[in-house]
Amino acid sequence: MGLERVRLVAERMGIRFACPVITVAGTNGKGSTCAMLEAILGESGFRTGVYTSPHLVHFEERLRLQGEAVAVDPLIEAFARVERARCQAPPDVSLTYFEFTTLAILDLMARAKLDVVILEVGLGGRLDAVNIVDADCAVITSVDLDHMEFLGPDRESIGREKAGVMRTGRPVIVSDPVPPQSVLDHALEIGADLWRLGVDFNFSGDKQQWAWSGRGRRYAGLAYPALRGANQLLNASGVLAALTAMREQLPVTAQAVRNGLALVALPGR
Repeated sequence: MGLERVRLVAERMGIRFACPVITVAGTNGKGSTCAMLEAILGESGFRTGVYTSPHLVHFEERLRLQGEAVAVDPLIEAFARVERARCQAPPDVSLTYFEFTTLAILDLMARAKLDVVILEVGLGGRLDAVNIVDADCAVITSVDLDHMEFLGPDRESIGREKAGVMRTGRPVIVSDPVPPQSVLDHALEIGADLWRLGVDFNFSGDKQQWAWSGRGRRYAGLAYPALRGANQLLNASGVLAALTAMREQLPVTAQAVRNGLALVALPGR
């Protein structure tokens, strides 16, 4: 199933964004990456909207507007708007659970007065419902063997699916230390601005602090992210690359980076 049905309903609903959009794909690290982007951009004074899945306890957790979960009533109203648009003309448009809920959340984000939208891919990338939105910056956190029945039997196949979130002429951050060749090839094929860990940006650290550098920018003496997990420096490094790539549209200060990394929180992590 392609994205034509989802795009049709989105067009009927008039869903579009005037602010920058960052789309995050990958096997692991998507939620942490979204949370760090949200925290740093929030500390910089930007009005953020973040769509993640799945939820931990309550469905409303999937959409955070300026750091707070969406209220139930606006969400129900958005569901009703999706249903009306889906049935606007015969035949009714068939949508999956994820496609339906993604449209509702995109609609709420488009109606909010946001400065930046952060979208977490649900499955793969190329055919994921969030990919109806053209990302101003894409992040691919890692590529491993996941959902092989849908995405393919090996890392090359899976990487090709995740690479579908890239756009021509726009930055794509690849923070996997050893990315599949399919990811690199797709960036070259479409003319995306590839930022690759170990080539375009890098990090180093000791037991107390860490540093990041990439394309003329450097952050030193950073505290470790306030999230548990062995790969959080990889995730944070990709976050800083994305923010550096987007520095003209979304300028952040070194202090906002420090504060955001120190304050970031993600339930269940």
